[in-house]
Amino acid sequence: MPDVSVVIPTHNRQRLLGQAARSALGQVGVEVEVIVVDDGSSDGTADAIACLGDDRVRLIRHPRPLGVAVARNAGAGAARGAWVALLDDDDLWAPDKLRRQLEAASAAEAGWVYAGVVEVDAEGRLLGGGPPPSPEELLAGLRRRNRMPAGSSNVAVRSDLLSASGGFDPHLRHLADWDLWLRLAGLGSPACVPAPLVAYRLHHGQATLDTTGMLAEARALEARHGADRTAILRWVAWSHLRAGHRRAALRAYAGAVLAGDVASLARAAVALLHPRPSTVRRPSRASATEAAWIAAGQRWLDESPGPEPRHRTPEAHG
Repeated sequence: MPDVSVVIPTHNRQRLLGQAARSALGQVGVEVEVIVVDDGSSDGTADAIACLGDDRVRLIRHPRPLGVAVARNAGAGAARGAWVALLDDDDLWAPDKLRRQLEAASAAEAGWVYAGVVEVDAEGRLLGGGPPPSPEELLAGLRRRNRMPAGSSNVAVRSDLLSASGGFDPHLRHLADWDLWLRLAGLGSPACVPAPLVAYRLHHGQATLDTTGMLAEARALEARHGADRTAILRWVAWSHLRAGHRRAALRAYAGAVLAGDVASLARAAVALLHPRPSTVRRPSRASATEAAWIAAGQRWLDESPGPEPRHRTPEAHG
């Protein structure tokens, strides 16, 4: 039986999926199974998984897209491991990520655990990163905003605890992970590995750029957990600024102002007037801590498997 069941939901990301799956299969010091949930893909995802040629991989296929929360729940429901680790199809893990997380969880007698993160671009080039919040810091600010670095790709949770929490809310798309962290927090404090073990990929297809959907779900979390809707809007706005979408950022900041966050007027002015607004909050030179963190992440990224060539057509199986 595996120690950890890795659940990877996917939809039409065949090329990146293979890289994510190989980073899960390359975990050292821990027995894994990888459950890929193909949520209605039309790009040959099933064939790409078959090409991995590893009997530790299982595929669950939804004939039509049902949403990422449903996909994650389906994978968790099929898990045989004592732990479930979540990995998005566009992110990567260091080879010792799961081993170090299980060790930290055992030492802290915790039922869920996270680690530190570096950010990479669409081609896997390292952009930056820094240490994660401590468990105390994460829990103290969790109702205000989702402080989990890299979201679902970071967290491993004991299977029985995930079941007791109720899993992911299938009615949520963008904030289902945050909703789950808030419910897990009510069941106990997490453990943390303060090392850069996850590579979180920033690209234009991310769900954080869907302002309307994020705002609708923010209202649900505000009613359910007392989450801070204005903080969510500021996060959406910053995501748009990093992607170069000034108008969308302005709309998100305007929503925050209308919700009572007067300080977002100044943020909106920066988004409108600054020649390079996405650089305002980033120092021109990394601190010694940030530089060491980035170097540690780069070491394992240099050894990570690259994406499959775009022109490659997987062989059909079966």
